[in-house]
Amino acid sequence: MNDINAILLFAAIGCPLLCAVFLFAGKSLGNSLVKGIAFVGFLAPAVISFWLWTQYAPEIPGGYDFISKTSTGLQSFGIVLHLGLNGVSLPLFILAGVVGLAAGFYAMNSKAERLSQYLLLLLVMQAGLMGVFASVDVFFFYFFHELALIPTFIMIGVWGGRDRHFAAMKVTIYLTLGAMLSLAGLIVLYVKSGATSFDLLTLREILAAQPLSEIAQRNVFALLLFGFGILVSLWPFHTWAPLGYGAAPSSAAMLHAGVLKKFGLYGLIQIGLPLLPSGGKELAPLLAWLALGNVVIIGLITLVQRDLKQMLGYSSVMHMGYCFLGVACVSLIGSSGVVILMVAHGLTVALLFMLATCIYHRSQTFDMLEIGGLVKKTPVLAAFFSFAILASIGTPGPGLANFWGEFTIFLAVWDFRSWMVVPAVLGVILSAVYGLRAIGRIFFGGPTESFRERLDSDIQDMSWNERIPALLLIVVLLIVGIWPRLVSDNVNAALQPEFTQIEQVVSLSEQSSEE
Repeated sequence: MNDINAILLFAAIGCPLLCAVFLFAGKSLGNSLVKGIAFVGFLAPAVISFWLWTQYAPEIPGGYDFISKTSTGLQSFGIVLHLGLNGVSLPLFILAGVVGLAAGFYAMNSKAERLSQYLLLLLVMQAGLMGVFASVDVFFFYFFHELALIPTFIMIGVWGGRDRHFAAMKVTIYLTLGAMLSLAGLIVLYVKSGATSFDLLTLREILAAQPLSEIAQRNVFALLLFGFGILVSLWPFHTWAPLGYGAAPSSAAMLHAGVLKKFGLYGLIQIGLPLLPSGGKELAPLLAWLALGNVVIIGLITLVQRDLKQMLGYSSVMHMGYCFLGVACVSLIGSSGVVILMVAHGLTVALLFMLATCIYHRSQTFDMLEIGGLVKKTPVLAAFFSFAILASIGTPGPGLANFWGEFTIFLAVWDFRSWMVVPAVLGVILSAVYGLRAIGRIFFGGPTESFRERLDSDIQDMSWNERIPALLLIVVLLIVGIWPRLVSDNVNAALQPEFTQIEQVVSLSEQSSEE
């Protein structure tokens, strides 16, 4: 059975790619066949991810399962296609499958021009996302990220909205810079370790036995921090994100903001902190200050946004600050909270970007001041949007998974720097203000004169083509919110040995410096 599961792990990556090849080769395919092929490409990874979750039972608690290796032409350089899932990567692998299916289904039923090409690029992006979280080899971890990133640039530039060409250029410049810095950090780490393989498990064994010097750890971790930080929109390197998400087509924004942006945080937790514990500990205060910039400064900027999609873009950047705060704590509870929040945020922000487009289709504007009273015609849309906003805020309540991630991070921050809990909680208040205000203006506020005529016209509530992907995201979000241990138990089991070792290394380092 384990061999079959390992094959399925390959299939989760290969199936979207194969479907993309079919769409590329069959240029004269009918619209129905195009949608059918694409649906298979999006459905397979989601089904496989849930199946592997039910089968996850590593020999070592928290260790890797479904391990498989395939030789490549780069094997002489220590590069092997090595796949597997552990307690940290498994929930993010499922997140990629779920958001990919929702985004793909929504795209299939959209009115996008050149639909076959649009779905082809989404399928390539989907394959890259599955590969990122399934890779045990650090080279392919980076390679699959780039595979998913390239379609993002194209989709913004071709299918994007207002200012799409400028947005595509800015996103390309920023994310290319972030990718180059992170690649430099990974290469230096490989060279300095003296390893003959990019395999993460091998690197961990070597660096556990013979850690890098504190100076080397600090410098390499700095490269990874700023490289991954740019990719995740760490303040003040965040300006590409609101502009890019505002211009991006809905499904591309769902996949990038919901899943791909988690690449950098995942890299810091899975690679940076375990392999460079002293460097992570030394740069933790700097990271915490920058993270507070995300929470407070970007939170204040979000308050003044009139454009709904821009508000959601800035909100996404703001909430990444909580994740960076959790990483800065360099603790088990902090990193565990980060993983929970990454899953919850990924589901929530994907849902919000999709619902924002649903609002636009009915109002023909993203300007929240021009919309009002929409609840009369679209009660289901109002209910879904209100639920997503309440979840995004981190409201305590059954089924709101974001709360568990943020609350866990606050506990870790209290142990790290207790005073930082105050600005962190301020971020929750800012989120409540702009989130509840958006609900009030769009659905319950008085319509403007120009919008009143449109409101009196034949506006329809959400169709089932819109409800199905929304319900998929909501159901998974509810499951995680009601029983967060589905995520946290495996995460804690995977990270416990790593942070035990980190504490030992940091303790020995502090003793040496005192002597």
